[in-house]
Amino acid sequence: MPYRAEYIWIDGQKPTAKLRSKTKIVPDGAEPPIWGFDGSSTEQAPGSNSDCVLRPVLVKPDPIRGGDDVLVMCEVLYTDMTPHESNTRAACLETAEKYASHEPWFGIEQEYTFYKDGRPHGWPIGGFPAPQGGYYCGVGADEIWGRDVVEAHTAACLEAGIAISGTNAEVMIGQWEFQVGPLGPVEVADQLWMARWLLYRIAEDFNISAHLNPKPVEGDWNGAGAHTNFSTKAMREGYDPIIVACEALGKKADLHIKHYGAGIERRLTGLHETAPWTEYSYGVSDRGASVRIPWQVEQDKKGYIEDRRPNANCDPYVVTRLITDTVCSALEA
Repeated sequence: MPYRAEYIWIDGQKPTAKLRSKTKIVPDGAEPPIWGFDGSSTEQAPGSNSDCVLRPVLVKPDPIRGGDDVLVMCEVLYTDMTPHESNTRAACLETAEKYASHEPWFGIEQEYTFYKDGRPHGWPIGGFPAPQGGYYCGVGADEIWGRDVVEAHTAACLEAGIAISGTNAEVMIGQWEFQVGPLGPVEVADQLWMARWLLYRIAEDFNISAHLNPKPVEGDWNGAGAHTNFSTKAMREGYDPIIVACEALGKKADLHIKHYGAGIERRLTGLHETAPWTEYSYGVSDRGASVRIPWQVEQDKKGYIEDRRPNANCDPYVVTRLITDTVCSALEA
C-alpha cells in the first residue's frame, strides 16, 4: 500500500528562515525520492526559473499519522544538484567531515514560547502576569501553561526516534525548552529542525503556536536561547583542551555573534542570565558568562562546555559548524 511522506525543508526567508513541508504519496516498497517545489514562493528562486530540488537527508517514522508514513528532512538543491545558497547543511557537513577525528558532540537546548490569542500563553488580557520566579520548572495551573502540548511533542519525538533528552518549563511564563543530543554536528541539527517542525505541527492541534523569538516580551522577562553544549574527544578526556576551546571561541566572538540568530542584541543584554553581546567571557558555573564550564567539569577535569549565546531562532547547522571549526582548528594548532 502506498504511504505518505511529509517532506520538510528550510526556506530562504531572511534574516530568519522558516520551515515548510508538503506531502508526497510514495509507492509501497519505494524509498522517498528526490522531489521539487516552487522556490519563487519560498524566497529561494525567481518566478522565471522557479524549480528547486528537495533531497532527503533524514527519514523518521511519522508519529502523527502513524502506520508506514514518514517524516523526511530535506536539503535544498539547485536543479544542477549543487547546494542552494540557503542550504547551510552542506557547509556543516563539510566541516564535520574535516574534523571527524575529533569526534565533536553537541547537545542543544531549544527554548521557545507558546502563543495563544495573540499573546504569550498564560498571560492575562491587557496586562502582565506575576513577575518571574515561580515558573521555571514549575508545577500547578497557576504557573504552568502548555504542558499538554509539551507532553504530546515529547511523545512524538520519542516515537519518531529523535534523540530528545529532556524538557522543562522555562523562566518566563509560557516559555518551555526541550533538548536534543548528544549527537554529531550534522545529526543534531537535522534532528533539531525536525523536532521544531513537530512542535509547530502538534501545537496546531491545540490551537497554540510556538515561536522562537529571542526576546518575546521586552522588559524584565527572560529571552529565549538555544544554549549549545559541546565537546570533543580531547575535551572529554582532559581539562586543558576545555580551556583551549573557551579561549578559541573568544578570539572569534564577533563571527559567532553575527551568525547566532537575528535579534541577538535584544537578548544578550547582560541581564536575565546572559552576557552582553559586545563582550566575551567564560567561567565555571557562571550563567552570566558567554560560555559556561559546568562545575562538575572543573571537578572532574574533563567534559564539555556550554555556549550560552545562540538565540532560540538560530540555524543549528551554522552554530555547530562554527563551533566545530573554531574549536577543532585551535586544538590542532
